[in-house]
Amino acid sequence: MKLRIFVTLKPGVLDPQGKAIHKALDGLGFAGINDVRAGKLIELDLADDTADSAIDEMCRKLLANTVIENYRVERV
Repeated sequence: MKLRIFVTLKPGVLDPQGKAIHKALDGLGFAGINDVRAGKLIELDLADDTADSAIDEMCRKLLANTVIENYRVERV
């Protein structure tokens, strides 16, 4: 089973990487960009019988810092 884990910062958490991307896009002449938020994508290939609870535990214990990040699991 293939999964994609999308990890994003929670609203209100400062995003210095997003700000740097925004500034760089402005510097390259791209106008009309109101905000940029950076995140990460993690792709996993797991055994088909991996339980949803195990996937959730992987996310909470290692893949996302749930204090400042949200995550979403998508089956591919």
